[in-house]
Amino acid sequence: MSYTAEAFQNEFLALGATEVNAIVTVTSSGGGGVPRSAASGTTEIIIVDASGSMQAEGRIAAARHAAKAAVACLDDGVHFALIAGVGTAQQLFPAPGQLAVANDQTRSEATWAIDRLHASGGTAMGAWLLLAAQLVAQRPGDIAHAILLTDGDNGERQGYLESVLDAVGGRFTVDCRGVGTNWKVSELRKIAGAMLGTVDIVARPTDLTAAFEQMITAAMGKTAADVQLKVWTPVNATVRFVKQVEPQVADLTGKRVADGARAARYPLGAWGAESRDYHICVDVPPGAAGDEMLAARVSVVEGDTVHTQALVRAVWTDDTGLSTRINRQVAHYTGQAELADAIQSGIEARKAGDDYTATMKFGRAAQLAHESGNQATSELLATVVDIEDAATGTVRLRRKVAAADEMALDTRSTKTVRVGRGQ
Repeated sequence: MSYTAEAFQNEFLALGATEVNAIVTVTSSGGGGVPRSAASGTTEIIIVDASGSMQAEGRIAAARHAAKAAVACLDDGVHFALIAGVGTAQQLFPAPGQLAVANDQTRSEATWAIDRLHASGGTAMGAWLLLAAQLVAQRPGDIAHAILLTDGDNGERQGYLESVLDAVGGRFTVDCRGVGTNWKVSELRKIAGAMLGTVDIVARPTDLTAAFEQMITAAMGKTAADVQLKVWTPVNATVRFVKQVEPQVADLTGKRVADGARAARYPLGAWGAESRDYHICVDVPPGAAGDEMLAARVSVVEGDTVHTQALVRAVWTDDTGLSTRINRQVAHYTGQAELADAIQSGIEARKAGDDYTATMKFGRAAQLAHESGNQATSELLATVVDIEDAATGTVRLRRKVAAADEMALDTRSTKTVRVGRGQ
């Protein structure tokens, strides 16, 4: 596995300025041709909601089919387990407390076990995740990933899910999918955020199989388990925030773990052959004209191994032509973050009956999506509002909006595009 890191910024600051921004692009070559079975170990947990509501609209039958397809996608040698999610966490396969090793026989046995999956009972996502964490803990150092599928609200006592996430957050990646429209986007986003995963809607049960196959295939492509971004700053400089901004917006600031007096690490999760962008914002003491300083050293690390690094600089100038120049990458991703916030704020305002605020927020979102070339988001917005003029952000709220369309816009609001690149 090899990495490169490149910083994009306008290092020139006006006199008195103290905020330094940079976009750091991290690219990995993946496993360098090493076969997946010969790379680091992998643990996969498939959690399927089997509550009573899954009986509706053929969801449980579609979930069984999707789970079987996911098992079929597992590489030989992968450790795995299936959890039936009800009012408790019930291990469907293999025997409780154990992990199976994927091969032709265990994949066949898992398929038979999935046929026993029937819908009845409640929803306890905290318990499901806790069991998954206990299983994952048997394989320290593995690239650990889980799928969590649900169709409803969590039924556990208030605060329990949050306590579980505090305890197990970051130990493995969880991709969350909601089937139908009776689940809460905010709830699954909370899980995905804590577990460095994704959240999305699968509006039609018939689309579950493709969704599961895509998630498993992506998980099988990971070859590094625990990559981190280490940010060092000099004396009197502090990190304001660290955010992933591509392929989706995710605030990593609160996941900071100190590493010595002047540095901290931020978890990036598992990696394969891919590229991601991060927005680093650092506060520095003001300098005089001509002063230069290293504002931050950003390194890609695994344990004690430093793979690559990028430098973020600050140079103070009285030349307004230099200091007012906006770096294209920084401006683009600042807009993408604002786009996600505008969409989510617009949805909340619409739900609260505040049509004026909803129209303003959706209008700004339409404008930002248009400016950045985020065509996929523009198309999602068009299902919720009539876009009369994207360039000026002129929109009209639609009186009738399908719940699935609104939830798709919400879940995918954080997906971004790179500068000059379409979806």
